[in-house]
Amino acid sequence: MTLSTKIIIGQAHGFHDASCSIIDTNGNILFAEQSERKTGIKHDKSPYEIPEIFNYDNITVFYEKPFFRQLRQFISGENIRKITKNYDYYIEHHWAHAASSYYTRPWKEEPVCVVIDSIGEFDTSSIWYKKRKVWSLKYPCSLGLFYSSITKYLGMIPNRDEHLTMALSSLSNYDNDLLTNMTDLIYSNLHKGFPDKIFDKYDNITIASTAQKCLENEILKIMQRARKYSEYLCYSGGVALNCVANTKIHSLFKDSWIFPNPGDAGASFGAALSVLDKHIKFEHNYLGTDIDRKINPKDLAKHLLKYGVCGIANGRGEFGPRALGNRSLIADPRGNVGEKIYEIKTRNKWSPLAPIVLSECFDKYFEGPKNKYMSYVCKVKNSTDHLKMIKHVDDTARVQVIYPDSPSIIRKILEEWYELTACPILINTSLNNKWKPMVNNIEEINIFEKNNDIKVF
Repeated sequence: MTLSTKIIIGQAHGFHDASCSIIDTNGNILFAEQSERKTGIKHDKSPYEIPEIFNYDNITVFYEKPFFRQLRQFISGENIRKITKNYDYYIEHHWAHAASSYYTRPWKEEPVCVVIDSIGEFDTSSIWYKKRKVWSLKYPCSLGLFYSSITKYLGMIPNRDEHLTMALSSLSNYDNDLLTNMTDLIYSNLHKGFPDKIFDKYDNITIASTAQKCLENEILKIMQRARKYSEYLCYSGGVALNCVANTKIHSLFKDSWIFPNPGDAGASFGAALSVLDKHIKFEHNYLGTDIDRKINPKDLAKHLLKYGVCGIANGRGEFGPRALGNRSLIADPRGNVGEKIYEIKTRNKWSPLAPIVLSECFDKYFEGPKNKYMSYVCKVKNSTDHLKMIKHVDDTARVQVIYPDSPSIIRKILEEWYELTACPILINTSLNNKWKPMVNNIEEINIFEKNNDIKVF
């Protein structure tokens, strides 16, 4: 495949979490953002309007092969989704996922790539080695569709609330009899719903706990198969957002890399990389719209000490579903200040708040994979006041580790906070109201401040 242009634009849209990723032929990352950040519609599926600066001399690539997607939709009796825009290249959906992690991996060793999601064209799980698909699971057998169906059964919204199912699962033990029945469900057509009365005698917490255990068991089987190809794992697909399951498989490999935007939104990035077809240096995922405002970290830390909570909207937005310091709502983890965040976000108390910690202080408070993208959960070592609001009922926390070379202002803020309080930890969640995307411009910042009586720096 030869390139005759300097700009490669990857697009993902039409189902959920549409996005656009732009790189150049030298491997420089120019821009990546979800459509929702531009339109203000959470999980927006509409095509991202390309910034004018990139609307020239480019090559375009789409994150799936529409004919095969439509063929599967026809066979399964779904509504057929047509793609009206024309692209220069169409990449197989699961390879777009795999490419996002394969070409950005932080080591040179040849990895095995695993993709697990709801569905691509026909694939629902796949293993790739040396850029070749060596195994796949086909529709209707789907781990992602299974977990989304459980989420819907529990009264939540699929492709949005799976993280709540994961959080709910920690509140109880799984049921062995239900686990056996659930395992069989994965290999049925869940587009047709669940068999009658299968869950009748179980409460929602037990259902969520058993579903999580079932998911982990099936992921483990796939990972054991993948481990035969390489000691190094690249993992992507929407199911790779399940940080509890990720932690269970982490020790299987010598090293593993989960692209920080592993779901469909991140597939636009993989689509662009698959055309470039070379490894790039991926240092961070602050790749979106730039809110260029000056922040004095010392002043912010003092404000936080006085009021307990504030927002940060500074620099380029995070490409992915998690706030990592540039579009964050932060709070003092000591005492009960975190209650204000639950109020702002209208968040369930069983859905834990996440900590952000200086990398050099991680080992004092946590045990587990050190990760700057919140891809795993860690065990909390003790019960000091520093950890009161960020520890889940199972003594875990979804930790974001901030290293000295972080390009985000959050590193300097955390350093100033540590200097003031001797606490190297802050509560960190996304800067948005419920059902809204993270704020991404000055107007949205002003609305958030007015609606919540919260200062945003």
